[in-house]
Amino acid sequence: MRLATSEEQLLKGESLKTALERLLRPAVGFSHPREVLKDPLLGLDEKRAVLSSWASDASAVQDEPTLRWLLGTPEPVPLAEVREALQRLDRWEAN
Repeated sequence: MRLATSEEQLLKGESLKTALERLLRPAVGFSHPREVLKDPLLGLDEKRAVLSSWASDASAVQDEPTLRWLLGTPEPVPLAEVREALQRLDRWEAN
């Protein structure tokens, strides 16, 4: 699976450190699920993998079950917005 890291990003001037961070923490550089949807370097399966990680209970904010905070993102986002992004991917795949 190729995440929004790889050689294209290095060629665009992204440092090796930043590229490795994105490889190890796929949400690095994303602050909202809609940014995942807009990333031109990610395929649908890769977008789904990042969004699914975001929606996972492992990303739940303690005592705030409606929020998710994926490692590498600057702040939590509402679970509803992550689910909405996943539903949009479903519609894209159906077309």
